[in-house]
Amino acid sequence: MTSACDPSLLAPGWAGSPAADATDERAYLRALLDAETALTRAQAALGLAPPEAVAAVAAAADADRFDARALAERARGGGNPVIPLVADLTEAVGQEYGPYVHRGATSQDILDTASMLVAARALGPVLADLARTGRALARLAAAHRDTALPGRTLTQHAVPTTFGLKAAGWRSLVLDARDRITLVRASLPAQLGGAAGTLAAFGAYGAEDPTALPGAYARELGLAAPLLPWHTLRTPVADLAGCLALAAGALGKLAADVLTLARTEIGELAEGGGGGSSAMPHKANPVRATLIAAAARRAPQLAATLYGSLVAEDERPAGAWHAEWEPLRDLLRLVGGAARDAAELTEGLRVDPEAMRAHLDLTHGLIVSERLAAELSPLLGRSRAKSLLTEVARRAWTEGRGLSELLAEVPELKEVDLTALTDPARYTGSAAALTDRALERR
Repeated sequence: MTSACDPSLLAPGWAGSPAADATDERAYLRALLDAETALTRAQAALGLAPPEAVAAVAAAADADRFDARALAERARGGGNPVIPLVADLTEAVGQEYGPYVHRGATSQDILDTASMLVAARALGPVLADLARTGRALARLAAAHRDTALPGRTLTQHAVPTTFGLKAAGWRSLVLDARDRITLVRASLPAQLGGAAGTLAAFGAYGAEDPTALPGAYARELGLAAPLLPWHTLRTPVADLAGCLALAAGALGKLAADVLTLARTEIGELAEGGGGGSSAMPHKANPVRATLIAAAARRAPQLAATLYGSLVAEDERPAGAWHAEWEPLRDLLRLVGGAARDAAELTEGLRVDPEAMRAHLDLTHGLIVSERLAAELSPLLGRSRAKSLLTEVARRAWTEGRGLSELLAEVPELKEVDLTALTDPARYTGSAAALTDRALERR
């Protein structure tokens, strides 16, 4: 059940998704506690804390023992939720081992590390859904390798293409997003630097080599070891912003095409399970594509906030760090929801080849005028071919006759196979070969 402090009533795009579960208040609380427990465990591994302290902290760090709402309200006092959480965790651990809680760390160490844990956990389902989407698109591309439809440029019919190539292009973008998310996820680092990124406190507590501690900490968490504390070196967050925004845009491109081709007057595509309307019983709205498109519109602005936080002053910033928390969670949720919707959309997408074929004829055959210009110039001369095509194009529209019919009346073309020459389905260029090439990518 969604808590009152973590609403999703106005967020159908991500509500109920794996990303929603991986980024809710309890997930962040769990990640914060995991970060604190790992810190004690890493210090024990280097002889800076007794094993009993690890057991005590691990036993106390149960998310069910803590009230996220109360922590959020108390966070106003210090500006972040780590401060009240540390106080409650220390009390829960008890007097004997309480001093080992959070020892040597600063709030940003814990919250940054928790954010990386949340991101790593949330991106797992995203990658799974992108894989589903990629497989569904591969099937569509293979099945419709030779299914011709109008290529549209600047909203108008241009030359024929194939639905297989279009689906292969969507898949290419999805795989681009997958590859970038995979790379970024594997590089997400733990954060540990102490008050000003010098690790000084750990030396004061007895560490012979404080620089060994961040690596030990990262190993406990399954995160990458940071080269330096990155309190104001926000590459990890910027990397997340970039790969998430790209994923949203990649899925948004797919959704935009589906929304266009699923229009009533086009009807080349349809969602497998369209949504209803509160006022019009006949409608089957392309809801999955709509929600993906909504996510794609929001993602760039959220990413911009995270990129803006790269400008972080001093050794710990005021405001820049704090500005990251909600946009990062929103991005994870939006992309997680969009990936789920994309998998459902592509697995159920209905293709209407007959509608595609019918639309190839809407321009009375003029969709192949590019081909005719190239093919007729050697026969008639460039000037004659151009003037002839200009004239028959005008007549095709004014008389409502097909291009092949009009060209058949031209004496110089009596021996030309105009049926083949003017068939849009026979002018798809290298679409089939390009589709095959795209499907070789794994």
